[in-house]
Amino acid sequence: MNKPGPISAKPLSVLLSDVFSDAYAKQGFAARELVTRWNEIIGPELSAHCEPLKMQWPRPVDGQPQEAATLVLRVEGPMALEIQHASDVILERVNRFFGWSAVGRMALRQGPLSRKPRPRPSPPPDPRQVEQIAQTLASVEDDELRAALARLGAAIKRN
Repeated sequence: MNKPGPISAKPLSVLLSDVFSDAYAKQGFAARELVTRWNEIIGPELSAHCEPLKMQWPRPVDGQPQEAATLVLRVEGPMALEIQHASDVILERVNRFFGWSAVGRMALRQGPLSRKPRPRPSPPPDPRQVEQIAQTLASVEDDELRAALARLGAAIKRN
């Protein structure tokens, strides 16, 4: 009787990569990383207020070199003017990401961003309260465990 081989689970991103690649290609994105790594490409200050919608590539003309694409961004209403002023910086960073001058201009579409802002991390618990709780945990022998439990207890009391 043969033993069954080891079970190897594939990450969901590997299984769905073709599906996502097709969806991004329909929007004109040569690489989906432009969308998934947007924060890293243009920086957190600018990416907090805009996101890429699609890239519009002009029709190729026989015998002519391919023209640069237009990057269409969704921008929060009040920040549209600021993003427009930073368009040179955004285009430079996007083209640096691609490694060639893929994007020649930007078009802005005002509207709410599709992603929600990330919640800010909560501040650390009060050290005095952590110390008070740590004193009640004298029966715990491991110092690191006692300190972790004290921090957890103080965070729970705070909330």
